[in-house]
Amino acid sequence: MKIGCPKEIKNNEFRVGLTPNAVHAYKDAGHEIAIEKGAGLGSAITDEEYKAAGAKILATADEVWKFADMLVKVKEPLEEEYPRMRENQLVYTYFHFAADKPLLDACLKQKIIALAYETVQEGRALPLLKPMSEVAGRMAILMGAFYSAKSHGGRGLLPNGVTGVEAANVVILGGGNVGANAAKAAAGLDCNVTVFDVNLPRLEYLGEILPANVKGIYNDPVSLEKYLRTADIVIGSALIPGAKTPKLITREHLKIMKPGAVLVDVAIDQGGCFETSKPTKHDHPIFEVDGIIHYCVANMPGAYARTSTFALNNATIGYGLQLANKGVEKACRENPALLLGLNTYKGEVTYPGVAEAFGLKLKPAAEAVK
Repeated sequence: MKIGCPKEIKNNEFRVGLTPNAVHAYKDAGHEIAIEKGAGLGSAITDEEYKAAGAKILATADEVWKFADMLVKVKEPLEEEYPRMRENQLVYTYFHFAADKPLLDACLKQKIIALAYETVQEGRALPLLKPMSEVAGRMAILMGAFYSAKSHGGRGLLPNGVTGVEAANVVILGGGNVGANAAKAAAGLDCNVTVFDVNLPRLEYLGEILPANVKGIYNDPVSLEKYLRTADIVIGSALIPGAKTPKLITREHLKIMKPGAVLVDVAIDQGGCFETSKPTKHDHPIFEVDGIIHYCVANMPGAYARTSTFALNNATIGYGLQLANKGVEKACRENPALLLGLNTYKGEVTYPGVAEAFGLKLKPAAEAVK
């Protein structure tokens, strides 16, 4: 199979879809690989490293897209990339369709096969989302701390406090991979950390593995409001795989919060879990609503590109080899996890959460790949 990897063009997105090690693995399996010139530089990977691994370097994104039967990316195709998508072409990347109707429309129109990292599922686990959840969760508290500085619009609060002065109160919505990693990082800064979730076994588990300055609270409206009144940093990390994120904090909630408190919406890729959220970019990452700072960057891990690129490739390469070696149809028939990753197939929606988000007809993935 011909496998292509273009340079990412999203604002300040420095990750890349393939590492040299991944190229080597595909090459050893008998596949041809083409990388766009300079695609890896944001992750400190040179064209020479890709060549040494067996890839050829193409000068433009157009050439890479035209070459590839299977296109491996990190972020969803952007508008200027829509015309490059070809009928029957397999695109293996994050899509987050439920929050992006124009992207879905373009993929259906071009009749590509969209295999979405974020919905590949093994049991309850999301193995291709996990590595970026780890990065984003740990990064979220760093961003919350940074924008808590008065010079950046916050309350002027040092989150870990000093002798005689209390540390910050951090509220985390959702105890999944993002929430657990955010809690671990916040606890390491000696913050007072509260994780909200409706999954009692998960809260019990987090209570067993996280430090004593982290407590788990069942998420109900009364308890949430109580803790929002004293929160200095709020991390939004709720997730429903492949579907729009529920709005857990409304604009009314902002009125009871401390002026200058910081909201970090890690769920913004799926629509965000704060009513007042809107996607931002690394060059303009924050905005203010009713005195509350909002950080809603849609590609947070792109800031720590090398770490993120290698962590992501460690997770994606095994599934990618199955797709390349067997073809998407056979790979999905034989691996239920990959079947759940199939979001669109040659002009039809094949993932329930995406169909439900827009009231579209669903063609079950299993039927699509028969």
